[in-house]
Amino acid sequence: MSDSYAELMVKIREIGQLEAVESLLDWDLETQMPPNALRCRADQLSLLARLVHDRRTGDEMDRLLSQINGSAEDSVQETNVREMRRTFDRSVKIPSELVGKISHVSAMAKGAWAEAREDSRFEHFAPHLSELIELKRQVADLVGFEDERYDALLDEFEPGMKTALVAEVFEGLRGPLSDFVRRLRDAPNKPDASILRGHFPQAAQEKFARRLTSAIGFDFQSGRLDVSTHPFCSGVVPTDVRMTTRYQEDFFSASTFGTLHEAGHGMYEQGLLEEHAFTPMGSAVSLGIHESQSRLWENFVGRSRPFWDHFYGECQEAFPDALGGVGLDPFHAAINAVHPSLIRVEADEVTYNLHIILRFEMERQLIDGALAVKDVPDAWNAKMQDLLGVSPECDREGCLQDIHWSMGTFGYFPTYALGNLYAAQIFETANRDIPDLADRIGRGDFATLLEWLRENIHRHGQRYRSDDLIQKITGKSMSTQPFMNYLHAKFSPIYGL
Repeated sequence: MSDSYAELMVKIREIGQLEAVESLLDWDLETQMPPNALRCRADQLSLLARLVHDRRTGDEMDRLLSQINGSAEDSVQETNVREMRRTFDRSVKIPSELVGKISHVSAMAKGAWAEAREDSRFEHFAPHLSELIELKRQVADLVGFEDERYDALLDEFEPGMKTALVAEVFEGLRGPLSDFVRRLRDAPNKPDASILRGHFPQAAQEKFARRLTSAIGFDFQSGRLDVSTHPFCSGVVPTDVRMTTRYQEDFFSASTFGTLHEAGHGMYEQGLLEEHAFTPMGSAVSLGIHESQSRLWENFVGRSRPFWDHFYGECQEAFPDALGGVGLDPFHAAINAVHPSLIRVEADEVTYNLHIILRFEMERQLIDGALAVKDVPDAWNAKMQDLLGVSPECDREGCLQDIHWSMGTFGYFPTYALGNLYAAQIFETANRDIPDLADRIGRGDFATLLEWLRENIHRHGQRYRSDDLIQKITGKSMSTQPFMNYLHAKFSPIYGL
């Protein structure tokens, strides 16, 4: 068995290294690549996707997994074999040609999306979206599902999760969130969010963003920060993590909290055990758990009063013209102002999940054919009005604002809201285990929280599925209650409720 397992690990790590090369090429596409290189890059990514798929689904992989089945010697071997078997069983159903085609179409679609977003012309992106939806329907049909196609796509990002459960959770959130938004709208205290609009020079933003992310624990010797149209984090190995952000010189929050968000992802990647790199034991649990880390650092820490007790003086020094005369109280209220907005990545914590509910409902309709691609802008605008009471004036502010559909990542969006719920339970437990956590954050001690996350989440890799991990950490299954408790405890004092 040990010989078979050693052989399996060689193959798994080779696959992981190929995926790392693929990830780097994709990062370069988003950040550095000349525009005219897009078609060539699409061909390169397609080739790599096919090579990875062929290695993952080959007869040798099946033989080794079958030989080892039930003979794992410890939890590390058990995790690696279990997850590789799951990946094999899913991947072997999908032809290599289809995998390569999806990769190629997606690379071209990203370029089309960026141009369509710049021009605010959905019709320029629509043919690419239609093709990707059809390809992902094929994937769902090949993989198989019990209730609806979307189950097969959701399972890729949140293993074991079902569409019906997500819908039930989201329906349970919709009412309480809408009610709380109405209460805040009628509250006596109204934060002045306009103080976050002013002149914030990009050079100063870049310096301040690096200062914050370094302070909370992102290691720039093992990572970097660049600019892209849509912020993202790409973890190659724990010693090579690529983050991106975007800067708006007339708005403080976009880069500051966007970068903290990506740093949360980045520190998770840097916290995975290097000795298990390229294997399931050295990989993140799911995108929902990944999102819990980014939302935790962006919001539960980064928008907290203790965080700015520590950093606001430096913030005023970085932006003296815009914030030099603004006190800490109004600043903290402003960065936590609740106001239904058009842009998901700039949404406040209370309304953010409503953006995800919108996308989840539209994705289900697109995949099952209930919504035609040509009708996406109108459907988007109607749902924005229904859920948030606002309507975009152009496609760039509406259905073209996110890159994910151009990537073909249908089933991804629900993990954003699941991440919020996971983060609330995790942070609640961290405060229980570290009773003076708020004081530590106020003193600039972020290492204690990061070490707690390393111990309870990062080091486990994929040893546990999402709900099992949450149960292990918090003693409870996923629940909406800790998140709603957090919102009420944080925002009621700010709004005078």
